[in-house]
Amino acid sequence: MELLLKNKWFSIASFSLLFLTVILFAYTGSYFVLAVPFGYLFFVLLGINWKTAYWLFLFTIPASIQINFAGDTMSITLPDQPMMWGFLLLVVVMFASNPAMLPKWWWKDKLVFITVLQFLWLIVAVACSQMLFFSVKFLLVKCWLMASFFILPVFIFREKKDYVMGFKLLVIPTLITIIIILIHHAMLGFRFAKVQESLAFLGQSLYYNHVDYSSVTSMLFPLLLVAYSLIGKRSLATKLTLLLVILVFIAGIIFAQTRAAYIAVFFAIAVGLAIRIKVVNIVMPTIYACIILLFCYMVPNNKFMDFRPDYNKTYMHKEFTDHLIATFRGKDMSSMERLYRWIATVRMSMDYPVTGVGPRAFYYYYKPYAVSSFQTYVSRNKEQSTTHNYYLYMLAEQGWPAMLLYALLIPSVFAKGQRVYHRFKDKFWRGVTIGLTMTIAAGFINNFFSELIETHKIAALFYIPVALLIMLDKKSRDLEKEAAVVAEVPQK
Repeated sequence: MELLLKNKWFSIASFSLLFLTVILFAYTGSYFVLAVPFGYLFFVLLGINWKTAYWLFLFTIPASIQINFAGDTMSITLPDQPMMWGFLLLVVVMFASNPAMLPKWWWKDKLVFITVLQFLWLIVAVACSQMLFFSVKFLLVKCWLMASFFILPVFIFREKKDYVMGFKLLVIPTLITIIIILIHHAMLGFRFAKVQESLAFLGQSLYYNHVDYSSVTSMLFPLLLVAYSLIGKRSLATKLTLLLVILVFIAGIIFAQTRAAYIAVFFAIAVGLAIRIKVVNIVMPTIYACIILLFCYMVPNNKFMDFRPDYNKTYMHKEFTDHLIATFRGKDMSSMERLYRWIATVRMSMDYPVTGVGPRAFYYYYKPYAVSSFQTYVSRNKEQSTTHNYYLYMLAEQGWPAMLLYALLIPSVFAKGQRVYHRFKDKFWRGVTIGLTMTIAAGFINNFFSELIETHKIAALFYIPVALLIMLDKKSRDLEKEAAVVAEVPQK
C-alpha cells in the first residue's frame, strides 16, 4: 500500500478523479456523483486485498438500493452491483492465471454439478431466446451473481471466525434497514396499504418491494435462532442483545405483512427439525407428490375453471386480515392473478417446451396463452412482473430442463444439509449447517410464490449458503477422517 501511495501516476489519477467529481457534482447537483471516489477506493482495495474488499462488499448488500435511469428503462443497484462487476473480473483473471484454482473435490460435488448444468442450460436458453437482448442482460447478471456468491466464498470462508464475520456483516445492516422501515411504517399507522411506502428512505426504496423485504428478513431469521442457540456461556448482555435483534426481525416479518414470509419461517423451522430427526429427505418428494396430485385433479375436464374469480369481487384489500380472509375465499386479487399467470405459463410451455421463450421474455409472450376467465384488475401487468413462481418461471423462460434442474437442486441441498449436520460432532459446525439449510428452505418458500433468486439480496442469501454447505461437506469429511486416524493410534 505504501508503494502505491508513493507512485506518481496513482497520485495523479486520484487527484484527477477527485477534481472531476467536484466539477460533476457542481454541474449536476446529484449526490450520487460523490460516491465515485469511494468506488475508486474500493477498486484500489480490490487490487491490493480482494478478501478485505469482499467483507466490505457483504456489508453493503442489505443497504444497496436500486437506481433507475434512462426513463426507467435501465437500473443499477448501488453500491453492490459495481462491486460485483469487479469480482466477476477478478474471477476471470484468477481462472486465466490458474485454471485449476478451484479444487477437484469442489467440481465433484453434486450441488456444483447441478448448478453448473443450470448455468450451461441458461446459455442454451439465451442462445435460443425470442428476446435475445433481454436474455443476454439476464445472463450477464447471472455471471456476476455466481462469481460473487457461489465461487468466491470458497476462498473466503475457512475458519469459524469467517462464518461469524459473514453473519454479522449481513445481519447488522439488515437490522438497521428493518428499524428504519418499522419507524417509518409506525408513522403510517402500520397500515397494510402503506407497506410499500414505508420502504422509502431519503427518496429511495431500501428494497424492491415488500416481498423482497420480507424474503430477506425471513431468510436471515433462522440464522439468528441458530446464533442464539450457540451463545452458550456468553454474558447476559450478549444474550439480551441477540434476543432483542430476534424480536426486531420478528416485528419486521410480521409488519411486512407477506403471507409467503410467514409460511417460509415455519417451513424453515420444520426443515430444521426434520434434519435433526433424519427425515428431511421425504419433505420435497412429499411436496412434489402433492403438486402432481393437484394437477391430476385440476387438469382433467378443465376442473380448474371451477376456481375462476369473480372479476368485480376480486380486488386488493386495504387491511391485512381482510387480505388473508379473501385468500381462503378465493377472492384475493394477488392470489387469483397468480393463477391467471400460472395457467398461462403451463399452456405456453406446450409451444416452447425445451428452451422456453428466453430469460426475461415471459412478459412479452404469456398473454395470448392466458384464460380470460381468470383476469383481475391487475392483469394489464404494467410493472411487467412474471410468473410469481420460480418453478414456472424456469419452465416459461428456460424450458423443462431448467425447471427439473431447480426441482432437483432443492431436495439435494436438504439432503446434503442432513448428512453434513449428522457427520459433524462440533456444536458450532452443526449449528451453522442447519442454519444455512433453513435459510435455503425459507428461500424456497419465498420463491415458490415469487422469482427472486436473480435479485442481488436474495441471490446472496441463496447462493452463499449453497456454496458454504458444499465447503462444510468437505470439512466434515476431513474431520471424520482425522477422528478415524486418531482412533486407530494405539493409546499409551
